[in-house]
Amino acid sequence: MTDLSGLSKAVWTDADFPQMGWHDSHVHAAALVETEDDLPPDRLVLDLDYIVRWVEPARREKHFTFWIAPATLVFDEAWDITGNLGPLHDGLELSEVHRLDPPDDKPYPAWHLEGHEFDLKFRARGFRQYFRRPPQHVGRQVLTMAQRGGLSFAEQAFG
Repeated sequence: MTDLSGLSKAVWTDADFPQMGWHDSHVHAAALVETEDDLPPDRLVLDLDYIVRWVEPARREKHFTFWIAPATLVFDEAWDITGNLGPLHDGLELSEVHRLDPPDDKPYPAWHLEGHEFDLKFRARGFRQYFRRPPQHVGRQVLTMAQRGGLSFAEQAFG
């Protein structure tokens, strides 16, 4: 399914982690949600604009362009969530996502969402990322609400 954007599939998992990079991906919304019967919430869900590919400026151009797709990033069985937020001027933007070895005898890795002006650490079994629409080639690092179809935590891939 690889297209001009370089996207090879519409759902990625923690098995794809080594090939993924969230640098400068804009986070539009985040939520803690429960599965069908479980309380308290045990899923961390993010609505983000994932930068599939950075495009070098053409010979006479000065700025990068980007292939971006709206995506839902879901961490299942998330727990021990801590973090810091602010001050916010331009919303939430990821810098890196780190997967760390478990710090104890429990089997799930530690995750660290490092952002510009925010920081989130937690434990989770793994993740799935659903690309809800095909990537669009745009001149900035974030999609408009119209381009992305509004806010969504839908766990359904396009296609």
